Formats: sequence, C-alpha cells, structure tokens
Amino acid sequence: MGIEGIGARVVRKEDKRFITGGGRYVDDMVVPGMKHAAFVRSPYAHAEIENIDLTKAKGMPGVIGILTGKELKADGIGNLICGWMIHSKDGTPMKMGAWSPLAIDKVRYVGDAVLIVVADTKGQARDAAEAVEITYKELDAVTEAVDALKPGAPQVHAESDDNLIFDWEIGDGPATDAAIAKAAHVTKVKIHNNRLVPNAMEPRAALGQYDKAEDHYTCWTTSQNPHVARLVMSAFYNVAPENKLRVIAPDVGGGFGSKIYIYPEEIVCLWASKKTGVPVKWVADRTESFLTDAHGRDHVSEVQMAFDADNRIIGLKVDTIANLGAYMSLFSSAVPTYLYATLLSGQYAIPAIHGNVRTVYTNTAPVDAYRGAGRPEATYLLERTMEIAARELGVSPAELRRKNFVTSFPHQTPVIMCYDAGDYGASLDAAMAASDYAGFERRRAEAKARGKLRGIGMSCYIEACGIAPSQAVGSLGAGVGLWESAEVRVNAVGTIEVLTGSHSHGQGHETTFAQLVSDRFGLPMEQVSIIHGDTDKVQMGMGTYGSRSGAVGMSAIVKALDKVEAKAKKIAAHMLEADESDIVIEDGALKVAGTDKTIPWFQLALAAYTAHNLPQGMEPGLKEGAFYDPSNFTFPAGCYICEVEIDPDTGKTAIVQFVAADDFGNIINPMIVEGQVHGGLAQGIGQALLEGTSYDAASGQLVTASYMDYTMPRADDLPSFVVSTTVTPCPGNPLGIKGCGEAGAIGSPPAVMNAITDALGHEDITMPATPHKVWAAAMKH
Repeated sequence: MGIEGIGARVVRKEDKRFITGGGRYVDDMVVPGMKHAAFVRSPYAHAEIENIDLTKAKGMPGVIGILTGKELKADGIGNLICGWMIHSKDGTPMKMGAWSPLAIDKVRYVGDAVLIVVADTKGQARDAAEAVEITYKELDAVTEAVDALKPGAPQVHAESDDNLIFDWEIGDGPATDAAIAKAAHVTKVKIHNNRLVPNAMEPRAALGQYDKAEDHYTCWTTSQNPHVARLVMSAFYNVAPENKLRVIAPDVGGGFGSKIYIYPEEIVCLWASKKTGVPVKWVADRTESFLTDAHGRDHVSEVQMAFDADNRIIGLKVDTIANLGAYMSLFSSAVPTYLYATLLSGQYAIPAIHGNVRTVYTNTAPVDAYRGAGRPEATYLLERTMEIAARELGVSPAELRRKNFVTSFPHQTPVIMCYDAGDYGASLDAAMAASDYAGFERRRAEAKARGKLRGIGMSCYIEACGIAPSQAVGSLGAGVGLWESAEVRVNAVGTIEVLTGSHSHGQGHETTFAQLVSDRFGLPMEQVSIIHGDTDKVQMGMGTYGSRSGAVGMSAIVKALDKVEAKAKKIAAHMLEADESDIVIEDGALKVAGTDKTIPWFQLALAAYTAHNLPQGMEPGLKEGAFYDPSNFTFPAGCYICEVEIDPDTGKTAIVQFVAADDFGNIINPMIVEGQVHGGLAQGIGQALLEGTSYDAASGQLVTASYMDYTMPRADDLPSFVVSTTVTPCPGNPLGIKGCGEAGAIGSPPAVMNAITDALGHEDITMPATPHKVWAAAMKH
C-alpha cells in the first residue's frame, strides 16, 4: 500500500471544487436558446380531468408553448413502467396501472403532472402555469395501504379493481406454521415502517435539447444511472432511438435512491424541446420535490417469531402490506419483495421462514427505493421483534441475539440468500465494549435520580449489496442485468483515465477509484482521472445504488487494470530483455526483480503508443475494458447500540451515545467509509425520531410538504458517533469489499426505538418518536 493507495485516509479529490463553488449541476447548465419550463400539477389526490382551457395562459408574456398529455400520447410517447416483474403466488403477473408522463383523463395524487408550460424565463413559465384553467371532477381518495384493501375503497387504477398490485410469498408456509404450533414461546408484534421523503440537497432537474440538424437529443439530468435512463427512454418510452440520445448526469447533489428512476419530467422536457424547437430546462422547487420525488418505506407488518425452550428461533412468519403509491415506479416492485423479504433471516439461523407481501395502490406519491431499499424495513421488523422477544423471555437482548447468530459459512437461509462470510459475534463484542454495555444500569440509576428516563437498545443488521448476479436477478424478474463496466485508458504520457459505469453523487468515487490505480501502479493520484455520468463517453453502465460501486464498480476496474498490467509487463519484458514473470511494478516504474533494470511508467506508456519497439504481433496502445458480473451479493453486517435519555416532562429524547461496529470487508479509504456511516446514521436517526410523511386521509393532501412540517435532523439532534470496523473479507470479489453506503440508515432506526422503548418500559410507540409522542407514551404508562 502506498501513501495514496488502498487503505489510506486520503482527502477527497472532488471536495475542492465542491467547497469552492466549482461544482457543476444541472441547474448550472446553460445552452444557446435555452428556455424554461413549469409543470401544472394536480391539486387533487384523485380526480377526472374534464376540461383544460389554455386561452389565457397562451397570451401571457414570454410563453413559447403549452403541451398536454393528449399531444404527448399522439406523438407516441409511452407510459412509464416498472422494470422488475413480480408474479403473485397464484402465478398472475403484477397489475401495472398506466402512468402517462402527463395525465390525460385522470389524476391520481397531488402533484401528478398534467401539462408543461415553456417560456422565456422561469418566472414567466410559472405565471403562465398559474393562468391555466383546468376543470376537475374530484373523486374519493385513499392514502393508507391497509384502507386501500378494504371493500369499497376508492379504485386507483382500472387495471386493479381492488387496488392490489400483487400478493407474493417467499419461504415455506407449512413448515413455519408447524414451528409456531410447537413453539415454547411466540412473540407477536405489529410493525409500522413510516413513509419518508428523500430530501437530497439538490432538487431534481432536467434540461432537454433537440438538435434538428443532427436529429439528436441530449438530456442533462439529476440521475444516479444515466445509462439506464437512456435505455428506458429509448427502448420503452419511445422518446428517441438510443443512438440518437445522449444522457449526461453531471455533479449530483445527493440521491439516496430517489434519483435512480426515470421521472415524467426528463421525458417531457426532451419531447417538449422537439415540439417547441428550443432547449427546455426545468428545476424543481422544494415543494415539488416533497410532492413528486419517490417516497420511501411505508410498510405495515404483522410478525410471529417462534422460540423453542432453549430460546432458539425455530420459525418466523411475516405478513406485510406495502404502499406503492399512485403508480409503480421503476424498481418499486423489487423493494418489498427481493430486497426486503430475502433479508428476513437477518444475522440469525432460522430454519423456517414464511413471508407474504401484498402491495397496493393509493392516491399518494409513488414509493420506491430509499437508502437501504427494503433492507431497513427488514432490519427494523426483525430487530424490534428480537428486542421485544428478549424482554418477554426475560433474557439479555445481547445474549438472545448471540445464541441465534449464524456462526458457520457459507450459510443458506430459507429465503434465497446464501451468506458467504461474516463474524457477527465480533461486531457485537466490539459494540458492547465501546458502549460500556455492562455499566448501563449504573447510568440508568443516575439518570433516574435526576428525574430522567434512560434506555439502551441494540440492533444487529445485515444487508445484501451489489445486487447480483445478472442471470439470477433476471430469473427473478429484473428487467436489466446488474453487472458493471470499466475502461482504463493509459495515455501516451502515462496519465490514466478510468471510465466507469458507476455514478458518484457524494460517495467520493473520484478519490477511491483513483486510489485503486495509485495502489496498482504506484502513481500519484493527480495523474488519474475518473470519468462517469455521460453516455457518450462511457458506453454502458448500471449506475450507483444498493452499495454496489465498491463491490461491483471497483471490481470491473480491477479486471480492466489486470489487463493493462499484463500488457504493460509484456512490453517492459520485451524492452528490458527479461522474462515477463520477473517484471514487477513499483513506485511508478516497471522493474526486473533483483536487478537495477527499470523503465519509468511514462516511458513505458510512450513506448506503447510510438510502437517502435513492441513484441512481435502486439497492437499499439495501452487501453483495456472489462465487465464484471458478481457471483453473489455481498453481506455487510454490524451491531449498533444506542443509549438515550428522555425528559418525561417534555418528551424530548436525547441520544447520549451511539456506537456503530460494522463489517464492510476490506476498506479502500477509512475516512470516506466513516463519512458514509455518519450520513447513514443521521438519516436513520432522522426516521426514528423526527421524519414522517403524512397525508390527510379525507382529501389526500400532503400535510408534510415543506420543512415547516417535515422535520429533518439537525446537528444538535445527533451525538458524536463512535464508529469502528471489523473485517471479514468478501470472498466473492477481487477486492474483498462488501459495501458501506447504506448501513447506517439500515441499522440505526431499530437501535434508537429499542432504546426509547427500554426507557419507557413498554412498546406502545411508533416511528417517528417525536417529543409529543414520547411525552404521551410516558404519561400513558
């Protein structure tokens, strides 16, 4: 390892431009002749569109064009789709309701896009949008998943007359029922995982440009996977042929899953550019983001966990209703199925599991992946149930977990996943030591003397990252393969460009990916450039989500580096008149081991391109590409312990200590990993204590549509985190990486809620545990 290589705490290369205002986001993009767009959105949760009068709006200053869903449909633009097919347990396919990028006859949630206004300025576009007169016939709405399944509930889509999208199952129902029937103890819990709004720093934006001379489209967009955006818009939405469409995702200010998908705005801005003859730019305001960005979570589950007389888990039965909102978003069907139910075994050796998942339509914003995507929902359900079970059984929550840990690997769970490596006891021990778990009762007594309620809670999470392999996910209904691509270009002067299909939106790829190259060739990082986010530069890629950029994206780079290294050694051996097996690469040079024969890297690169002295039959140049399709998921895991103190008079919860002990496999940059954990913990704690999306049941209006109503965590809501890592390398990829980007958001909510319920002495509280809810719970008991 060099000073900038694998394992070094290198400061992020990209931070300089970000903190000095040099970042370039979609809102910074300006092209000649560019105009601005505003969308007219439904003020109703459910209504028929009876009439649209554009007379007044068309006469407003600066208006260039106003386009509706009927025009869009007439031009053959397709409906948005869900890209992962799920079949119900009776074999019938999921019921996918039609989602036009602009509503034509009916709107299904507040914020549903009805038409687009294009004008000279953003202000003129918004003024004209206000002048559009639409007559609606309001219909009854439903916002809660459980209510959507009740007889007589308002019907959201004609394709599903009972609002049920699919009724899916996994595991062995009879074996699980038999385990519950013979159990010495059964813990029964009802779990609600609250709906969240992603709230990235940068709101979504799109700039569509149609070049008539070239018959070519360019879309700048806030996307986590621009290649998939191009694929979907060309192959399914009929926006443009793939070879006539360029998608660019420049700097992106956070995504957390909400920028994986294709939204109506990208499609409509591209189409509107061709219709109006001008480039069309749209940037969401924060209220639009609250209304229309894909929301996360929103599960209601009933759980039965069965134990034998020795307190070993013998069965787990889960029934979940998942709210997918008004339309099926691009990956929404996968979240409550293969990203959720396949993790119901957690870190535990459970012989029988049965999960049943029903997904439903409601008159709310579409719901899709949000940081963790299914894994937080599974972990919350499992870890709250384990804590409650320990209290019912009168045993230590730590020791109940330890007794049930998987201890030998590989371990095949009853719900598809095969865990490859891990040491769950090591993370538990590290967290307990760091938190002084044994000394907690003394601290509880001291707090009680001050009139405070003190509680401690833990969470042992596992997640599946680097979704893989392509053949397997394809057999489960995925619409695309989940490999990754890379190309390594060594220039004639020895500088290196790495083209990757992964996309960075805050994770530090420009640093960690460069560290791989620096480590391999002994070159300074400033000689390495990372290129991503442009479909005209990188041929194809699958983007960034599911903590896949290390395990999958970096593995593709390693494969390409292997090819570059092999060719470089052949050239060096030829030039140095040595055996290829004797060539080593050290400190930016190729050397003959045990001699003073050497050739600097830049000289080797130049030789590859001058081609004056290459081995017989070798092609000039030094450039290699690779695709990496993982053989298995990776399985990061860890233990989190949270300690809280509650003021019973105000309900204010203070997190006095939070310890995170994670196993991410091998680590490229410890500083960046710690930052990822800190960010995830902030989001998970935000969900547990503060964040929650609320719709008015009668009208379907989003009540929490601004930061006045939706509470984000602030610095003084969070403690100084104590973080550490243990390492069991992943055997399934060349770097031994497991992934770290989502862990904090997965493991923290149950740890916080277990601590709060421990302090309160009962379980009668749900997320978010706001001061009012905590105060009421403290008074009730």
